[in-house]
Amino acid sequence: MYNVSVSPHVRDKSSTKSIMRDVAIALVPTLAFGVYQFGVNALVLILVSAASCVGFEALYEFLMKKPITVFDWSALVTGLIIAVNLPPTAAWWMPILGSAFAIIVVKMLFGGLGQNFMNPALAGRCFLMISFTARMTNFAVDSVSTATPLAVLKDGGTVDLKDLFFGFHSGCIGEVSALAILIGAAYLVIRRVISLRIPLTYIISTIAIIAFIKLVQGTPANADFGYYLLGELLSGGLLVGAFFMATDYVTSPVTVKGQIVFGLVIGLLTALFRTLGSTAEGVSYAIIIGNLLVPLIENKTVSRPFGCERETWFKKLKKEDEDNGKK
Repeated sequence: MYNVSVSPHVRDKSSTKSIMRDVAIALVPTLAFGVYQFGVNALVLILVSAASCVGFEALYEFLMKKPITVFDWSALVTGLIIAVNLPPTAAWWMPILGSAFAIIVVKMLFGGLGQNFMNPALAGRCFLMISFTARMTNFAVDSVSTATPLAVLKDGGTVDLKDLFFGFHSGCIGEVSALAILIGAAYLVIRRVISLRIPLTYIISTIAIIAFIKLVQGTPANADFGYYLLGELLSGGLLVGAFFMATDYVTSPVTVKGQIVFGLVIGLLTALFRTLGSTAEGVSYAIIIGNLLVPLIENKTVSRPFGCERETWFKKLKKEDEDNGKK
């Protein structure tokens, strides 16, 4: 006997709540290490950021007489990712402002989860970076301001790869320990929350393009050059951005080819920002620009239905685009 039913024919037990819960769990190692490394103020910033995102979403939905959706964990994840990108010296009110912009402006005003056109947490982080540049770039360890490893590399200095891997250096709360980030990433991969398609394409393209640019600029390809590239890989927000931000379901392509193109685009942008830009970092801006290009990427990488001739299918898509343009 055949069971005849409408699509979808393959169903999964995962839900928005379970996926967001897994992302929150995966963020615990890197945030916990940030608290260990930077102390109580880092913990305060994490708690304030998480509570602010949940609170703003609940308040907005209450005032707009909409169903309360904070129990799907998405607002909490947004708050945790904002905290990941904060310097440990940030003032307690900064995550509140960043959360308000992320939740109200970028997420809720565009229709809520699934309708936002860019990653809300990164938008909140960029809002804070533009508004309070000095505070967002003030990194300190034991009350002594120090340059981040990326800034040291950009100025031609050297860094300790061991410290970069384990996280004993200055930086944002959730970006310092490559080991903690990889533990969380492994959890997401094992739970099948993310695939490695976007992260690996993003990381490999970033490092490859940085290497190419440096070679064009005259940097010799020797042992020190490989050391420099490993420093670029392990420092800054590249790893946490690749596994926790670029893989956001809403703001990344759904097509296989599109995900590869997306990874290449944000890898190119990150490499350009890091090597030719005025600042040492560029992950947040690269991913946000990539988010804006997702509709175009998906449109150009859409798969044709099985059994449909390629030429006929693309003519149909072109006609639909023309009709939409006329409307």
